[in-house]
Amino acid sequence: MKIRLGLIVSLLVILHSCSVEKFIPEDEYLYTGADISIESDTIIKDKTELKTELESVLRPKPNTKILGMQPGLYFHYKAQKEKPGFINKFLNKKLGEEPVYFSDVDLTNTEDLLLNRLENRGFFYSRVQSDEEYNDKNKRASASYTLTVPDPYLMETYQLDTDTLLVYQEIKKNLGNSVLEKDMRFDLPRLKGERERIDYDLKKSGYYNFNPGFLIFESDTNQYNNKRFDLFLRLKKDVPKKSIIPYEISTVNVYANYNVDEEAITKNYKRLNNKNYFQDELFFLPKRLDPYILIEAGDFYDPEISRNTSRRLGSIGAYKYVNIQYEEIDTVAADNHGLLQANIYLSPLKKRAIRAELQAITKSNSFAGPNLGVTFSNRNLFKGGESFHTTADVGYEFQAAGGNSLSSIHLGLTNDLIIPRLVFPIEINSNFFEYSIPRTKITLGADYLSRTQLFTLTSAKASYGYYWNANKYVSHEINPISLNFVRLGNVSKTFQDILDVNPFLRSTFDQEFIAGLTYSFIYNGMVDLKKQSVFFLNSNFDIAGNTISLLGKEGDTGKKEIFGLEYAQFAKLDADFRYHFRLDNKQTIATRLFAGYGIPYGNSDVMPFSKLYYAGGPYSVRAFSIRSLGPGTYDPNAATVNPPTDDTQLLKFVDQNGNIRLEANAEYRFPLFLPYVFGAFFADAGNVWNSKEIDGLEGGKFTSSFINELGIGGGFGVRVDIQNFVLRFDLAAPFHDPSKAEGNRWVWDLAKPIFNFGIGYPF
Repeated sequence: MKIRLGLIVSLLVILHSCSVEKFIPEDEYLYTGADISIESDTIIKDKTELKTELESVLRPKPNTKILGMQPGLYFHYKAQKEKPGFINKFLNKKLGEEPVYFSDVDLTNTEDLLLNRLENRGFFYSRVQSDEEYNDKNKRASASYTLTVPDPYLMETYQLDTDTLLVYQEIKKNLGNSVLEKDMRFDLPRLKGERERIDYDLKKSGYYNFNPGFLIFESDTNQYNNKRFDLFLRLKKDVPKKSIIPYEISTVNVYANYNVDEEAITKNYKRLNNKNYFQDELFFLPKRLDPYILIEAGDFYDPEISRNTSRRLGSIGAYKYVNIQYEEIDTVAADNHGLLQANIYLSPLKKRAIRAELQAITKSNSFAGPNLGVTFSNRNLFKGGESFHTTADVGYEFQAAGGNSLSSIHLGLTNDLIIPRLVFPIEINSNFFEYSIPRTKITLGADYLSRTQLFTLTSAKASYGYYWNANKYVSHEINPISLNFVRLGNVSKTFQDILDVNPFLRSTFDQEFIAGLTYSFIYNGMVDLKKQSVFFLNSNFDIAGNTISLLGKEGDTGKKEIFGLEYAQFAKLDADFRYHFRLDNKQTIATRLFAGYGIPYGNSDVMPFSKLYYAGGPYSVRAFSIRSLGPGTYDPNAATVNPPTDDTQLLKFVDQNGNIRLEANAEYRFPLFLPYVFGAFFADAGNVWNSKEIDGLEGGKFTSSFINELGIGGGFGVRVDIQNFVLRFDLAAPFHDPSKAEGNRWVWDLAKPIFNFGIGYPF
């Protein structure tokens, strides 16, 4: 009670110290903002949107408030003292704000701006009255504006002027797609939008030199007495002829090895599919480059095709710059169309590169330590944009628990060959993938893990698959061939004791061979930075063992084997859904819902250990340590299956996983201080379960009472976000611990928070 009282007193002192009234000059009043009220005899359509637009013209903006305080203004005033001191100067530089006084407000000018916006929205002959309100006690003042709005003018007809020019026929062809409609209010922004729509349609039809500024709208109210108008569209006078004729692509020149530092351009070229491929020496095979280029001689100019070509060429991975330029070719003035020469300049990246990366990493099994990775890249390997990457990793990791420690050494080698086209037995037309051409990825790799005093784990992996972007938002990745071989060796007596008394755990390591298919679907709406509401979906499907089961033979254990190896058979599906609601001033409400389910069948009684889910940690339920939550209500501290020795207590984490996972998370993110430091309040809930009862994992089975078995927690975090590189520090405390006895699960254990460090946002 004394501590809470002390905190309250301290808070009151801080609030009082941030008061700025004593700094305000005698003849000034601090401006607190303005209110707008709209009065009308009729119902105004989209009134909320109209009011928001009117509020956007109010100037100036008052000083920022945080929880009723104005720290920016306070630090500014403190820095104006005769001897402000270093701290006040620093805080003023980072957070200070110039004071906004009521004397800075120009009521007359604001009235004119409001009237102008109302007229742009069709409310002609409106009236605006402004008022002032002063508070002498705290030296504050505000303004209010009352808008009297009459009935707006509504459109009766929308007509295009008749003319013999070809451009009028082209405009008329797409008039059915107009954003203007009968009975709409006169609306200047919508008229501008209509001009831009027409310009876009004309550009797609070859009108290379057209500009929306060439169009003009005229309205006629003389035919009506009830605030109706006819709208007419026509071209302005003296529009240049070259702006109202379509342009055809006459020549396509591709400079496949262009150097921006060289003035001279090679004249050596090869002609393929009506395109000229210029390169002194063969750098990129024209037949491999041609499918990426959608610009064709004989077609009319289309900016969308140009953008698609640029994006496709940039996705190859062999070029640093892609620059498409169009050059007009002189034509006879009487011609009804012009000619363009398309020049595509491609500047390559360096063919070979070496990158070394030193990391401090944390893993899902609570191990942490340094890791060194060296990657060698060879681009455009076979002169068709192919990239070969080989990565060697070496790492040392340790895990501290209960006064004991485990350590491990990891060695890895991964080889990736990325072919920027579809390598498939059946030929598929590249135009089928209009947005981007799929890439073929072949991976071969091996890993060796030595866990001190426990075991060694040798693994080899191979995959063959494709990935591509279907459009701006959607991407796919499918691996028809995905092989993984794992072998457990050098098992210590300590770990062998664990396996002997835990058949479930032993089964997860028995199946050494995983062969199957994986597929991932991603919808990323978060690329739209201007949208207020965005969502993201990542769904993964993993199925293994079906094809090779046709070749398997029964082994000594009764399980089928192939090449003497017991193989796994399972199906796994999960989905990660995220929704962000962006508020003003870089504030965001971020939420996530994750659901996953894996089912073993056929040759498998349990899922392979590497395919099981876990909960807890910096990217999951942050109030619980990594892999320390679940399954279900299982309490590892009360478990009696493992031999009760100090060493085996270090291995509790191997039990706390399951083939079912549910999780929900929410965060409120907001600027904290400096341009790149943000804060967040968050809450997490989730757990993992098994679909059937497992001996030694009491309470781990999924039942209808799963809601009461969620681990729940919340906390506060700080994020340092420098150009999208994010360092994250989260402090979380558990609210609901499912491992406790029923009736005692609401713990509210705020005195023992969990600290999490992560790179990147959790969702």
